[in-house]
Amino acid sequence: MSKDILVPDIGDFDSVEVIEVLVAVGDTVAAEDSIITVESDKASMEIPAPEAGVIKELKVDVGDNVAEGTLMMVIEPAGDSPAEAPTEAPVAKVEAPVAVVEEVKAAPAPAPKAAPAAKPSPTASINEETFSKAYASPAIRKFARELGVDLGSVEGSGRKARITKEDVKGFVKKVMSQGGPSSKGGLGVAPMPEIDFSKWGEIETQPLTKINKLTGEFLHRNWVTIPHVTQFDEADITDLEAFRKSMVAEYKEAGVKITMLVFLMKAVVSALKAYPRFNSSLDASGENLILKNYYNIGIAVATPDGLVVPVVNDVDRKSLVELAKELGEISVKAREKKLKPSDMQGGCFTISSLGGIGGTKFTPIVNAPEVAILGASRSKMQPVWNGTEFEPRLVLPLSLSYDHRVIDGADGARFTSFLNRVLSDTRRLLL
Repeated sequence: MSKDILVPDIGDFDSVEVIEVLVAVGDTVAAEDSIITVESDKASMEIPAPEAGVIKELKVDVGDNVAEGTLMMVIEPAGDSPAEAPTEAPVAKVEAPVAVVEEVKAAPAPAPKAAPAAKPSPTASINEETFSKAYASPAIRKFARELGVDLGSVEGSGRKARITKEDVKGFVKKVMSQGGPSSKGGLGVAPMPEIDFSKWGEIETQPLTKINKLTGEFLHRNWVTIPHVTQFDEADITDLEAFRKSMVAEYKEAGVKITMLVFLMKAVVSALKAYPRFNSSLDASGENLILKNYYNIGIAVATPDGLVVPVVNDVDRKSLVELAKELGEISVKAREKKLKPSDMQGGCFTISSLGGIGGTKFTPIVNAPEVAILGASRSKMQPVWNGTEFEPRLVLPLSLSYDHRVIDGADGARFTSFLNRVLSDTRRLLL
């Protein structure tokens, strides 16, 4: 009797794509042999055969989207194969039955076609020792085997840490969303070992904040998926700083704090207009560039709970004073945890300023889906040759990181050179 093989429960995914079919019609497979590989947006996993048998029909192909319950293939279970009829000697050869029998015995039976070697999967390797010791019901054990999940790696949420079906589904979802050794674009590196640091002295464990966790996930994704290049440069801001200080005194009574950051924002907008590729994003396919005709600048703000990046919209349409007021407001909202998700969306370009803290250079990570980010370190006085003599000038270190898929090195250098010209002459901010 043939039996339909359906896609098992693969977690909270509406559908996943078949990226590899590991068997062919006529192949003999054993229970738990991998038969197809499916992929979510970030990771892949192999689906094992629920029982041994011979593949009779394939119902899916590479590129198909499947969901729980989709018919994958038809299998003839190993125990259901009909017995072969005994070979009878032809009537014409009754005079030599022994010879006929010997000839039949000598004919070797066709060897079953071996199943292709299964590729390693992030969930298909089961440690039988830990699997057997896991606290779970027989039904959950069967369910876990269908998905190739090692119960020894699953943390139970039921009574007395009993593993539930939701725990298994959650484990699969985590693997599919975070990626493993076989995930598309993954690094395939070994996991960090678990170390008991208390063996060497007293320790204290502090849980990461929600902002820490989210920021870590986004930065890790951006770092491993974007080919970063960082361009370093220095801008002479001697005259600009003198002008800024005069504005500080003028607007002090109004409660408006004019910082170097507002000038950087205006200078960046001028540079984005001169080099539009920096004001763009790659689409989801990575094959098209989306150029933006608006100028929203994200500002990295450090808070006690972690880094956030609120966005200032329409920087090109606002004055320096308006930008200074808005920066003051969003900084307070960020530190008081009053930022809304909409306050951190729609950015075109990000600025990360460490000038108030220190440092000379650093390599900021691109804030995807943006393609570039500017880092500013602490400015310092240094001697600069003017053609006839050295004179003291205030110099601002700049670090421009960009997505090398969109921007090449020459344009990176042109962008920072343009910023230098604008920042060195405040009149250029009016252009």
